[in-house]
Amino acid sequence: MKVYIIQSELDDSNYVGMSKNESERLKAHNSGKVKSTKSKRPWRIIYVEEIGTLAQARKREKYLKSAAGRRFRKTLGH
Repeated sequence: MKVYIIQSELDDSNYVGMSKNESERLKAHNSGKVKSTKSKRPWRIIYVEEIGTLAQARKREKYLKSAAGRRFRKTLGH
């Protein structure tokens, strides 16, 4: 499982998610199939982290969405 961060080319906002295949997931984000990211297309991947299990990936995703994780995300993509 992988945790990924994508960044909007429209306004530099980012989105944290998890998937087994981040490139296929990026295609879904950019084709408008993901409701929460549809309005800020196009997206580009700025970070991918390989995580062992689904439970570990969920925990890491939750961290990246926290205040500490947001500080980490600000260092990416520029």
